[in-house]
Amino acid sequence: RAMLRALRRRWDHYKYRFVPWLALNLRRKRRTLRYVPENSQDKIIPDGDVFATLLKVFEALFINDLSKQAQVLALCPEIRRKYVGPTAPERTRPGIDARSGRSQRMRSPEEVLFDTLGFSVARDRSSLLSAGTGVFVSKGFVPEGTVVSMYPGTVYRKHEPIFFQSLGNPFIFRCIDGVLIDGNDKGLSRAVYRSCSRRDGLGALRACDSSWLTAAPHNPLALGHYVNNCAREKAANVCYQEFDVPDSFPVELKQYLPNIAYSHDIESHLRCVVLVTLRDIKQGEELFSNYFTVVN
Repeated sequence: RAMLRALRRRWDHYKYRFVPWLALNLRRKRRTLRYVPENSQDKIIPDGDVFATLLKVFEALFINDLSKQAQVLALCPEIRRKYVGPTAPERTRPGIDARSGRSQRMRSPEEVLFDTLGFSVARDRSSLLSAGTGVFVSKGFVPEGTVVSMYPGTVYRKHEPIFFQSLGNPFIFRCIDGVLIDGNDKGLSRAVYRSCSRRDGLGALRACDSSWLTAAPHNPLALGHYVNNCAREKAANVCYQEFDVPDSFPVELKQYLPNIAYSHDIESHLRCVVLVTLRDIKQGEELFSNYFTVVN
């Protein structure tokens, strides 16, 4: 009986990714559908706002981690001038307050997020029965139209092999153009991500963040794969938005991106998916998204 209950819980979490189940249940679940017009960019907020938010958070994380960035600063003098040079008076030495000269305690990523955007998010047991882990606003207040999380994982183009990774995997996100993001932090998916992350690094400059595979991610936003689907009693309060990382993204901040392309020799921009709030969200509230996406 315990095994049957465990199987039922697993199925309840996985069925939203199972195509035959979707086909049979679309009409019954109209309130949980997200309709996207053909060729739509489906933007809740401008890409410029997404870029500015990620830049702000990642830059704050980099400054907080400055004592651990010795290799990066030594490898790239222009990066060193940017963060510890005369043009950055408030970013002098890591762990030192530029105004008072007193030592500062290194903050946790969650504290950096709160100090930067006014909120922090964390994983905890979902308020939905049988939903397992969920994501909550653990501190602060999140206004409507704010990037509150990111969906981590390996990014696959439509023709790339993902069959074995997809078996029993409830964490595969399908973008509007067919690009897939595998946000599973276990098993084969985990191994593939780690392999790709080691491949694309350049010396001390890391191409992505693999710490989201652990219980202590360096990027506190990289929790989007644990955001649960909305239900009758829990309406969606966040929505997925696709974002292509531009060429102008600072190379030293890529170490906080929780995504990596499966193929190394591609010229297209790295696809990321962020979760944007549809309304104001208070401290203690759980985030709920919308798994069903119908492209008309």
